[in-house]
Amino acid sequence: MNLETRCAWRTARPVVAALTAVVVLFGLTACGTAAPAATEIEVSGSIDTHDPALIVDNLGTDSAQDDVWYIYSTGDGAVGLGSPLVRRSTDQGRTWEKIGPAWTAADEPYWSRQLIEGVDNFWAPEVYEHDGTYYMYYSASTFGSNTSLIGLYTNTTLDVDSPDYRWVDQGEVLRSTWKSPFNAIDPGITEDEEGNPWMVYGSFWDGLYMVPLEWPSGKLPGQDKVSDDPLAASGVEPVQVADRGSSVNPIEAGFIYKKDEYYYLFFSRDSCCKALDSTYNMAVGRSTSVSGPYVDANGVSLLDDGGTPVLSATGNIVGPGGQSVARVGDKDILAFHYYAVDQGGMFQLGLRELAWNEDGWPVAFTAAELDTEETGSPEQ
Repeated sequence: MNLETRCAWRTARPVVAALTAVVVLFGLTACGTAAPAATEIEVSGSIDTHDPALIVDNLGTDSAQDDVWYIYSTGDGAVGLGSPLVRRSTDQGRTWEKIGPAWTAADEPYWSRQLIEGVDNFWAPEVYEHDGTYYMYYSASTFGSNTSLIGLYTNTTLDVDSPDYRWVDQGEVLRSTWKSPFNAIDPGITEDEEGNPWMVYGSFWDGLYMVPLEWPSGKLPGQDKVSDDPLAASGVEPVQVADRGSSVNPIEAGFIYKKDEYYYLFFSRDSCCKALDSTYNMAVGRSTSVSGPYVDANGVSLLDDGGTPVLSATGNIVGPGGQSVARVGDKDILAFHYYAVDQGGMFQLGLRELAWNEDGWPVAFTAAELDTEETGSPEQ
């Protein structure tokens, strides 16, 4: 373990060792400051979520106590025609109730099943608010295939008790086929400094890509016409932003979070969805430009298998990933799923308030996790 890694990820402990280059005294690392650590939010209730998209509705008030938190997650083929599932918390993310599927049978995107044969449920939703409209992006695909699409619904409210609550189908945003270098799933939305929307997406194949969108449609520029190839019809050229450079290329679930002068590209890598055999873990790179280039804390490009570790297997947590980040007041809340050892590998919701080190990199491990040799973060 090098000095930079230790400074970034370990809490300080008294150490006396002749062969180490790191001297730690009185809770200080060789970096000169106590190492930062994340704060875990203990969750209960309906927390069997996968690929959680966290969005917080402050209801127009200045008090975080009034915030209503929502989680949109991958659907269950046996519930609501596989629609993304909605959960709600009114106590700052500690207790969750299941609301149900996002759309009704009358609003199902039947057309997506015609385009993507074999769809059972809809994956990895993303919910983003712009100018009073909520945009819900979702994935339609099947395992092991890049014959996939990303679709879009819109709503005027997140309040499921409002008479105005209804997700309205806006059709297709992006599609991939076996000829495509990418897989059109796992959408993540952000805005650049001028307020223009961008979507990061991708899973395996040639890694993560980005395309510009436009408001108020939430789609590719010029995508007001029906086409068998929305990307070609728009004339947009996707930008590759992350690649592991292997034949398998296990990278997906890109999510871009703007903080201060940087855009942070969070992503999941390695093997998901194998319960306690999962090797999923989260990493991050950053850029001063929304479309990159993104590099990690060591200056390695994400196009060259770079990535600063964020969270990996530790304690009861196996295979954390499928992440999103939401700003709540002055806090940055990371949502993710993991496979719980004490639940025999059942997937669960995890929530953490991120810490940030002195170089501006996010820390998702808690102090207790950083203080044990069992955590795998520095060696990833």
